[in-house]
Amino acid sequence: MELIFSLLQQLSVYLVIAYLLSKTPLFMPLTMLSGRFSQRLACYVVFSLFCILGTYFGLAIENAIANTRAIGAVMGGLLGGPFVGFSVGLTGGLHRYSMGGFTDVACAISTTAEGLLGGLVHLYYMRRGLVERIFNPFLAFAVLLVAEVMQMSIILLVAQPYEQAFDLVKTIALPMIIANSLGAALFMSIIQDRKTIYEKYSASFSSKALTIAERTVGVLSSGFNQQNTQKIAQIIYEETGVGAVSITDRDKILAFIGIGDDHHLPGTLISSQHTKQAIENGELIFADGYEVAYQCSIDNSCKLGAALIIPLLDSENQVLGTIKLYEPKQKLFSSLNRSLGEGLAKLLSNQILSSRYIEQQTLLTQAELRLLQAQVNPHFLFNALNTISAVIRRDPDKARQLIQHLSQFFRRNLKHNIESVTIQDELKHIHAYLEIELARFSDRLKVNINIDEQLLMQYVPTFTLQPLVENAIKHGTSTLLENGVIDVTGYLENGVVLLKVIDNAGTYCLNETELQTGLGLQIVDKRLKNSFGERYGLTMLCQSGISTRAEIRFPYNKENHRC
Repeated sequence: MELIFSLLQQLSVYLVIAYLLSKTPLFMPLTMLSGRFSQRLACYVVFSLFCILGTYFGLAIENAIANTRAIGAVMGGLLGGPFVGFSVGLTGGLHRYSMGGFTDVACAISTTAEGLLGGLVHLYYMRRGLVERIFNPFLAFAVLLVAEVMQMSIILLVAQPYEQAFDLVKTIALPMIIANSLGAALFMSIIQDRKTIYEKYSASFSSKALTIAERTVGVLSSGFNQQNTQKIAQIIYEETGVGAVSITDRDKILAFIGIGDDHHLPGTLISSQHTKQAIENGELIFADGYEVAYQCSIDNSCKLGAALIIPLLDSENQVLGTIKLYEPKQKLFSSLNRSLGEGLAKLLSNQILSSRYIEQQTLLTQAELRLLQAQVNPHFLFNALNTISAVIRRDPDKARQLIQHLSQFFRRNLKHNIESVTIQDELKHIHAYLEIELARFSDRLKVNINIDEQLLMQYVPTFTLQPLVENAIKHGTSTLLENGVIDVTGYLENGVVLLKVIDNAGTYCLNETELQTGLGLQIVDKRLKNSFGERYGLTMLCQSGISTRAEIRFPYNKENHRC
């Protein structure tokens, strides 16, 4: 009984060291069974040390040592796997062997075997996907109990003389089995508690981060301005529970929510030296009020006592502004909110970049539309006026109709500043265009339009079909001596909309396989791909002297939403 209490006293010191170690970063890998080299190395180092400490803490009995060495070997195997367990056991066993005694060989063998036993149990549960059971203190208790029984058996088999080994086992078996099994369970309990804390911290962090990300998505899509940042600051303030939240650009406060909002007014120029330093150097500033002093630069009676200032960066690491989290003087900054603040800065930086990208894409789209209009208008207007001039003398009524069609065409051009229209609207635009061209070519041009009715309400990018029809006339049928024919067809095939513009000239190509694609058609193809994906777009096929086919492909949308 006295030996049991002595071992338990030694075990107490052992567990106090384990508890203190659990507060260090070295302990964190022990809570995650990742199988990575760093995790296994941490297991080997930590449990080898505990294995050796267990021997030093042991009690000398009959030229042998009653000890807690087995805890380190088995725990190393349970958390690190067979290889780590074997390595920890071998290290602890060789250390014990170096200390001599009639049980030195037996203890070296048994310690190695104990580590391997823990590793095999680890492997068993890992292969069955029962990872969490490895952290069960009762499992550690049971494995250590079996390991100690195995150790006693090895001592009886290996140690000489047998009579002395038998007396030793009779003396130390029960105390070591009880003390070590209990110690392993308590050690695993410390690891399990630390693992639970890590998981709760991570879950809390992830939950807050995801909620903020979900609530702020799209808010900055219309710009990094005072109105939008005020919404962002309000969301962050509600979700983090900090004393105050502020967002600035490089010069002034854009938004402020929380304690001190009576004097930290949006639109006010930045006066804080900490904020200026963060913007100037692009670095995080944490003025906790202790190591780094903090005092409100606007009002000396301000209740805010600490500030975390994180710069918002663009893709080239240029500072766009800052996000600032504050706590009042009587409250310390939580490590969760400090880490969350850094994540929020990256989130907002990405949202700002995204909004600027969308803005640039919108400007690019408008520029492309203007370019298409600029390509259509000059030469078409010139040809139209010539046609009307020729018709007006012999058929004034026809000339008036052509002028009306020309007016409708340019009116639609002016209205086509939106990104997408229905196929039906595109056909109306084409109709106004064709009335002029049919009058120009008289009986030499025939256009057949056959579009499936179910496709008429499908949305396509503005100026999709009209440039194709114009291209078929300008570079195709207008070059023929005989009559020109253009077929505009549309149908559904395996969930894909196919629109085709085919002329009977076959002149818009260099040879049977190459295509001479103009800028207008490149823009049409690019806008289709931007709207529907790289799988879709415009394909041009030419059979020299026979036909040129412009084919558009995009996915069918049953709900007829805009592209």
